[in-house]
Amino acid sequence: MAYKTIYPFTNEVLKEYENTSDAQLEEVLERAHKLYKEWRQNDHLEERKEQLHQVASILRRDRDKYAEILTKDMGKLFTEAQGEIELCADIADYYADNADHFLEATPLATDSGEAYYIKQATGVVLAVEPWNFPYYQIMRVFAPNFIVGNPMVLKHASICPWSAQSFEELVSEAGAEKGAFTNLFVSYDQVSTIIADKRIVGVCLTGSERGGASIAEEAGKNLKKTTLELGGDDAFIVLDDADWDELEKVLFFSRLYNAGQVCTSSKRFIVLEKDYDRFKELLTKVFKTAKWGDPMDPETSLAPLSSAQAKEDVLKQIKLAVDNGAELVYGGDAIDHPGNFVMPTIIAGLTKDNPIYYQEIFGPVGQIYKVASEEEAIEVANDSNYGLGGTIFSSNKEHAEAVAAKIETGMSFINSGWASLPELPFGGIKNSGYGRELSELGFNAFVNEHLIYTPKK
Repeated sequence: MAYKTIYPFTNEVLKEYENTSDAQLEEVLERAHKLYKEWRQNDHLEERKEQLHQVASILRRDRDKYAEILTKDMGKLFTEAQGEIELCADIADYYADNADHFLEATPLATDSGEAYYIKQATGVVLAVEPWNFPYYQIMRVFAPNFIVGNPMVLKHASICPWSAQSFEELVSEAGAEKGAFTNLFVSYDQVSTIIADKRIVGVCLTGSERGGASIAEEAGKNLKKTTLELGGDDAFIVLDDADWDELEKVLFFSRLYNAGQVCTSSKRFIVLEKDYDRFKELLTKVFKTAKWGDPMDPETSLAPLSSAQAKEDVLKQIKLAVDNGAELVYGGDAIDHPGNFVMPTIIAGLTKDNPIYYQEIFGPVGQIYKVASEEEAIEVANDSNYGLGGTIFSSNKEHAEAVAAKIETGMSFINSGWASLPELPFGGIKNSGYGRELSELGFNAFVNEHLIYTPKK
């Protein structure tokens, strides 16, 4: 069985799930397609709004139950998992509350007659999602598509099947029609079959570059729309006028939240020469405060990585960086425990010929870069294959915003490590993918903007 919950704190197998058969898959797709047709014909928007609000209510009522599932699936701190569940409830409420506004007809200015466009559902959408935020990744695509009338089928990461199955049970408990959301324990060959199916109109994916390229290729061959979020190597620029007291307060969250397994976490810290040694000392001081241990313990501040393979991959990347000339400032080792722990690690002095220079390290590893000027800081920040997020730290808001506008990225955060809120669009450029999730932009991702035009006589 490919789909297993292996608790990253103990590496104990807690749950196993049978793969979805081809016959079951056909039944799911037909049911979802029929539900799309029903919604398209008879609307049912008011019912869906009530059901999505009920999803939010159940999440808040049973927050700790769902949070524990997240922790057992992929190892995140229970306190962080609680926050993820609360955010999911907020996203559900946001799209239910804003549905009428987002679905309003949009008038178009023309002297040739009367024109406007309406937003309509397009059909069944496939979501291919990763393990690092098992509920949030689903909710940010499920909620807007459910409201607009697009049923969804999910292929989740194989290491978080408990979360995936419990999300389907959550949607059912909220009163949604069968077929509105279905979790599938499918193989990658079956994913290709799903994408090619005429009842599927689009694919949204969060994952690796390799995964995104594969999905985009399959979707392209079948003329299916896609949105892709493929990770990041986000820069954190410390400007000359930064407030260092405030800086210290955000460094832990910016890199070590979720054991560093966040696409938008700060991975490359870029500082001026005059502040370089001071920043190395500060980041080391902050990283030393990390307390690893049982992720269910509220005193623990550093979670295990999501899997034994993830631990091995991060340690290999650290070694590769150091073997090719990078300075190991702090950490660099596994923690002696049966779980998948890696010490918070700081490396510095990476040059462009270092094979890690253009890679994303998905774990508790911070890289420090020394620059001579603000202009060079911007150049280094932009010298990346990715363009997802990034931070500008300055005590002058206008200065920070001016620098942010020069960074080639999808999101910039001022004096903040990163943020995710229902009303803020999420997405990037370059190899970080394309399209947006959350906000009204996420609502529009898989809608038909249907023009209605009456020319003048």
